[in-house]
Amino acid sequence: MAAISLSKVEETAPALVSLYKTAGASVARHGLDGQRAAVYLVVDYSGSMKPYYQDGSVQALADRVLGLAAHFDDDGRVPVVFFSTDVDAVTDIALADHHGRIDRIVAGLGHMGKTSYHLAMDAVIDHYLDSGSRAPALVVFQTDGGPINKLAAERYLCKAARLPLFWQFIGFGDPSSRQFEYLRKLDELSVPDKRAVDNAGFFHAGSDPRTVSDAELYDRVVGEFPKWLTAARAQGIIPPGA
Repeated sequence: MAAISLSKVEETAPALVSLYKTAGASVARHGLDGQRAAVYLVVDYSGSMKPYYQDGSVQALADRVLGLAAHFDDDGRVPVVFFSTDVDAVTDIALADHHGRIDRIVAGLGHMGKTSYHLAMDAVIDHYLDSGSRAPALVVFQTDGGPINKLAAERYLCKAARLPLFWQFIGFGDPSSRQFEYLRKLDELSVPDKRAVDNAGFFHAGSDPRTVSDAELYDRVVGEFPKWLTAARAQGIIPPGA
């Protein structure tokens, strides 16, 4: 059973009903019915991301993540971390106030910098630990390029493997760009030599992410989550019953 009912979504966010239903089908396909999880969204605020804010791609991703989160978490909110050279904002999006929310947040941010993955990851880790949640977390981490500090990003991912956090990276941009070689490498870091479990996935959404169907996006976002849940439970990373 979904954490938030269809009737509640119809009442609070009618524009997201279709996304909620499509997400529910993907959740069921991957055997995740009834699974509870905290869902996070991390979005790249570097200079090269400007077109994706302007054309609505980031807002579209936020809406899709909200539609998915309603199946896993009953608070109707998704914590969002905006990052560039530093962490630009830690805030949230909510079912009841999702329309145009990304534009409203960005209007209060400053200069669009570079890409510091590890600082964004640190912000998610801090938020999760401070929340006191016992549920595992699914972190949707969007970026359009590699990090300025590759060693730090790898180190954070490996350390975070001991926490109940799964990182699903999504690339925006030219699929042939060498910018994404690092993310592919990060996705394939060895287990257990470098990290306790495989705690990350990556897929490329292309130069126009809005053209990726909702069904495909959801399947890609949750595709590796069940396998991680099994491995993390076996290692005692996820608390019993969570």
